Amino acid sequence: MKKLLSLVLTLSILFGAFSFVSAQDNTLIMARAVDATGLDPHTQTAFASLRLLELVYEPLVTTDQDLNLIPVLATDWSFSDDGMALTFNLREGVTFHDGSDFTAEDVIASFERILDEETGSAAASNYASIESMEAPDDYTVVFNLSTPDVPILSAMASTNAAILSSDVIANEDPSLVTVGTGPFMLESWTPDEVTNLAANPDWWGEGPFVDGIEIRIIPDEASILAALRAGTIDFALLSDPLIATLLIDSPDIVLNRTPSLSYNVLQLRAAVEPLDQLEVRQAISCAIDRQQVVDTAALGEGKVTGPLTMASYALPLEDLFCYEQDLDMARELMAQAGMEEGFTLNVIVANAEPPVATSIAQNLQSQLEAINISVEIEAMELATYVDRWLAGDFMAAVALNGGRVDPYTMYSRYWQEGANFQETAGYLDDTLDTLMKEGQVETDPDARYEIFAEFQQHLAETSPWVWLYAGYTYTAQQPYVTGWTPTASDSLYFLSAVQVDK
Repeated sequence: MKKLLSLVLTLSILFGAFSFVSAQDNTLIMARAVDATGLDPHTQTAFASLRLLELVYEPLVTTDQDLNLIPVLATDWSFSDDGMALTFNLREGVTFHDGSDFTAEDVIASFERILDEETGSAAASNYASIESMEAPDDYTVVFNLSTPDVPILSAMASTNAAILSSDVIANEDPSLVTVGTGPFMLESWTPDEVTNLAANPDWWGEGPFVDGIEIRIIPDEASILAALRAGTIDFALLSDPLIATLLIDSPDIVLNRTPSLSYNVLQLRAAVEPLDQLEVRQAISCAIDRQQVVDTAALGEGKVTGPLTMASYALPLEDLFCYEQDLDMARELMAQAGMEEGFTLNVIVANAEPPVATSIAQNLQSQLEAINISVEIEAMELATYVDRWLAGDFMAAVALNGGRVDPYTMYSRYWQEGANFQETAGYLDDTLDTLMKEGQVETDPDARYEIFAEFQQHLAETSPWVWLYAGYTYTAQQPYVTGWTPTASDSLYFLSAVQVDK
């Protein structure tokens, strides 16, 4: 608590130069249940943090509603003929929130920071092929690669690849000084209460069309629903399908319900006994009726998924190991492992991300009793959960993980030797490592599909994690809020186009 109060005080001082945004008619009042856990875009992993930071910071590229890559701070890009260099032409006339110019120096400084092990970057593994960077002029950056790297471009469409001011990197702490190029500027952040953003009047894009955004943290989504219906908030992020579905067919509130790339998963940490035995992990996978999880924990709001959630790579579920519940096989596998009598599986869950995490764990608890596995559920605050998850301090975890457009980008940070979350995942084998490397450099689409088909089948068969289902992204708004584009990536970046016409 002392650390938190200190941070609040520091932020108040740092942001004190700006005026406080009040709830004016042209300020978008937004509510969500969970607050950010930090402000450094290169290190944050929680959805709640990324949903705030993507309004403030910008990467070189992003994805549109159809998950196509589109320009942001880069106007265009090209690979060299041998695939060993990626050149970006940068947008001119862009300034940071402190008024300084955006140039190639900021791009190089940002990626040097991301690749620096001391930063603890959340996505450094996705950029490991960067061997050197050069700036032929102020608005051109060349990334020289150690190997052809097809997915590196889509990996840059992430807030974890946001471009920070080189001055801030050199002289300040980016976890305290929030200076981006994005459509909104952070004015104040009172953790777990309210965040105020002001429109960036010098933003290079078209917009914003509101004076600012006031983000209110309302931990109970039922209360968010009540506030929407009372008209005291304009826009809301909803995660709990039990709440969101109450707005289907509402005559007064617009519900946006978008299939998400994100996926709910039971992570089994294979570094811990008895999960280090293949047969035990497989038995858990075989014992679970995944559709029952969707139906009981999420009111059927989701689709059972394998490891890859993007349609272009996802395999039919019948091609994956034990995706139909098979209790006889599960018991046989437990017997092969000498675990007929069962064991206790400790499962950590965050209290709000996703809000159905406890319900998922309770359903798994009920199902795994059939093979004598006693699930012990350990619920905790999101920040504590993230700390323990990053440290690999758990036996099993119910998690909501973000999806990506490219399968390599989606999993390289977990399943590749030396990856920054490899310790968290707690599992690695030569087949996975080889397939990841092959998928990284392969440029033929058909050959790449086959590589990642084998990758999915190997993951399902070795069961380091048990993939459950992909749900929906929900946002809700008053009818007078227009211009919002929901995306499968869950991004809020396009709030820059929103208008409030009360």
